[in-house]
Amino acid sequence: MFLAPWIIGILVFSLYPILHSLVLSFTDFDLFSVPRFVGLQNYRMLLQDARFIQSCKVTTTYVFLGVPLQLIFALLLALLLNRGIPGLKYFRAIYYLPALLGGSVAISILWRQVFGIEGIFNQFLSYLGFSEEITKISWISNPKFSLHTLIVLRVWQFGSPMIIFLAGLRQIPSELYESASIDGANTFAKFTRITLPILSPIILFNLIMQIISAFQAFTPAYIIGSGTGGSLDSLLFYSLYLYICGFKYFRMGYASAMAWILMIIISVLVFFILKLSSGFIHYED
Repeated sequence: MFLAPWIIGILVFSLYPILHSLVLSFTDFDLFSVPRFVGLQNYRMLLQDARFIQSCKVTTTYVFLGVPLQLIFALLLALLLNRGIPGLKYFRAIYYLPALLGGSVAISILWRQVFGIEGIFNQFLSYLGFSEEITKISWISNPKFSLHTLIVLRVWQFGSPMIIFLAGLRQIPSELYESASIDGANTFAKFTRITLPILSPIILFNLIMQIISAFQAFTPAYIIGSGTGGSLDSLLFYSLYLYICGFKYFRMGYASAMAWILMIIISVLVFFILKLSSGFIHYED
């Protein structure tokens, strides 16, 4: 009986909305009228929607550039912090702050100020002697650079995977490195033959979690892109377009179809990652 509140909560607040959104994806529903069944029409319309295709391109670029760079940066910092430097706990707290703040509205607004035409970044470039052709670029509104600016923000949110990497590094027995040193292994050999294989399950975990998170990115794109997708839809992330369809145009059936397609995309991608990784992941006995 003590599980009853938990089970009821799952059914009411999780399972029912999920199933209801699946039903809505086959309807024409605008929040103000009775849902009208339209079959697969919403899904067919998505394939002909230029903004939907653009949102897929933008989000895919963001995921496949931002996540690998984020994980590489997180792993490098974890390796540095694992060297037994004094005050390690303070450094961990400082480096974890981007994970707590990176996706917030406040940081998105700050990012907008930093990379604006008169922002700190352009002032720094001007101090280094770059021409006005460079220092007068608005890195957040120029469609050539705006997505890359958000990718930099993604990389800056390295705190969470870094802490997980660091926990994994601290579990690797030092005897393995000592034995490798006796055998004449250099630093690179130790990293590729000991660190990476033992850390591979954690790398896989971080990769999957960050991919799922990146596909659902919303706040930075909404704030920096002014809620519209930016110039030439250069910041039209998938979740942002879903929000626009559902809560600006009140096309809830259409938005529900988008949500289910996103779930399918993430599920298929994670499935293939798990299948492909089976030959590279090392699990200790």
